[in-house]
Amino acid sequence: RSLDGQSVEYTPMLTDQPLARIHYLVRALQEAPRNPDVAALEASIASLARRWEDDCKQALMQSYGESVGLSLTNSFAQAFSSVYRDDFPGAAAADDAHVLSTLAPLAGMAVRLYRPLNGSAGQTRLKIYNTAKVALSDSLPVLERMGARVLDEQPYKVTPSDGPSLWIHDLGLQLPQKTVFSSIKARFEALFLQVWRNEVDSDDLNQLVLVTELDARSISVLRAYTRYFKQIGFAFSQSYIESTLRKNAEITQQVAALFDVRFNPAFADDRQQAQQQLSQRIDALLSAVASLEEDHVLRQFYQGILATVRTNVWQTTVSGGFKPYLSFKFDPRRMPGIPEPKPMFEIWVYSPRFEAVHLRNGKVARGGIRWSDRCEDFRTEILGLVKAQHVKNTVIVPVGSKGGFVLKTAPNPADRDAFLAEGIACYKLFLSGMLDLTDNLVHGDVVAPVNVVRHDPDDPYLVVAADKGTASFSDIANSVSADYGFWLGDAFASGGSVGYDHKKMGITARGAWESAKRHFRALGVNTQTTPFTVVGIGDMSGDVFGNGMLLSEHIRLVAAFDHRHILIDPTPETAVSFAERKRLFALPRSSWDDYAKALISDGGGVYPRSAKSIKLSAAAQQVLGIEVA
Repeated sequence: RSLDGQSVEYTPMLTDQPLARIHYLVRALQEAPRNPDVAALEASIASLARRWEDDCKQALMQSYGESVGLSLTNSFAQAFSSVYRDDFPGAAAADDAHVLSTLAPLAGMAVRLYRPLNGSAGQTRLKIYNTAKVALSDSLPVLERMGARVLDEQPYKVTPSDGPSLWIHDLGLQLPQKTVFSSIKARFEALFLQVWRNEVDSDDLNQLVLVTELDARSISVLRAYTRYFKQIGFAFSQSYIESTLRKNAEITQQVAALFDVRFNPAFADDRQQAQQQLSQRIDALLSAVASLEEDHVLRQFYQGILATVRTNVWQTTVSGGFKPYLSFKFDPRRMPGIPEPKPMFEIWVYSPRFEAVHLRNGKVARGGIRWSDRCEDFRTEILGLVKAQHVKNTVIVPVGSKGGFVLKTAPNPADRDAFLAEGIACYKLFLSGMLDLTDNLVHGDVVAPVNVVRHDPDDPYLVVAADKGTASFSDIANSVSADYGFWLGDAFASGGSVGYDHKKMGITARGAWESAKRHFRALGVNTQTTPFTVVGIGDMSGDVFGNGMLLSEHIRLVAAFDHRHILIDPTPETAVSFAERKRLFALPRSSWDDYAKALISDGGGVYPRSAKSIKLSAAAQQVLGIEVA
């Protein structure tokens, strides 16, 4: 081609030397070119004569030095399959070999977004490097929720000489036309890895990485607000919110910038002036939004950030990385859409593992932390509880408070140890999220949290107590307080080994039982001498219910249920039933499923709450007053 030839003849010449000579005779189509580019032709021939492994070795030596280059050559020069060698030159393999060498032995992954040198305009590909094969059904949803369309995929198995097999997955992506590759490359790669490691949720908010300059952390902040808005009953769905933020990318960018200016401790300019300028810019952009619904969504974020008074977004762990959860302190009176009654303070903690809220009606307030199972509306549950707590606390501390959390990625509750371990871990992170934002007292002086910009007065008082699901967690809470050096020490959480143990002493149950006895006396029944039937809500592991069901030996518990099981015992033997309840009360983390089935009367049983229906026996129907057609 270079010599405009029509045919080639060649003669190989071999000797006893390690080199060979091949003589080529090219017959021109018309006439030989007068000024051929001999240097380019020689370079091309030299390249064709080189082995793929030689190119790989040379690139490794040039890029990483002799020592590292030789080590990588020994491991990877023969590691790549023939399919890979057909698709990539040896020089490209050098970069892949280096990335593969950095993977952790068991759970390592790395990614590289790139544009092929010989690819068409706008062609984008993603290489996924992993210690195990990655199923396309796992990676594809993540990428699509990041705004990328997956066009093709080619997996390559790599077998180093000194270790287990590794994998490269090369995916062809279609990104939006206006995507600026240099702007999104690093942020796209980091976001994918964080989603894969379950450090960031996978939803359509991740598409903001392509249409804004936001990174995974900033997108997570917006996601935290989105999840909070759901809990206060915001009118629009998450999918509509995601679409609105994406369609109005410039406003989204400015709202995120407002959050940064308001709370980034490294911001060195006039914070107040910068906020005013951003607010004016956002107001101007909002006035141009045609849709009333989209305007409502965007203003909710705008006003929500202005209603935020503290956040831990810029706090780091001992190792220097960001904390695995985000916490925000709100002024509920400024937050649009919050249902009445509005507490004085509210803390929202968000994580891919859990979500939590703490409502406080005053600067000095007390109340428990509930492990809730109402994922969709647990704030509504906590708001109802804090109203009752507010009334009860009038005789002990000025006002009430209440907190609660839900697990989002919990193990199967049937695995009690794993389920409890996840609950305790998230409980500790919830308390950490609150203490991240709470002032401390050191030698009588108020000390603000590190890397927290405060937009409210000093606020060093925070205590918690036991509640449903956390009755035995007081020592755990106080250990978190100790880790933070919090001024209240082991008074942070009431109860536990250094305080009054609510469950062991049965304080709440005993008080409630006196009330029950009084009501029964009005009916002419002595609960301590006369058998009577009971249908209960709770289980024997609970503080109040568990103690309450042991305060009379004459209770005939015919039915009870908690969030896991339903117990039906139509005609229990009073003494036998009491003894079995006592056994369950002493059994750590018991449930109704632990009730000895042989002790349940005919027609009864223990049933999962998840069951679609339960076929009731005639005895059960009679004792429960149920008529089945």
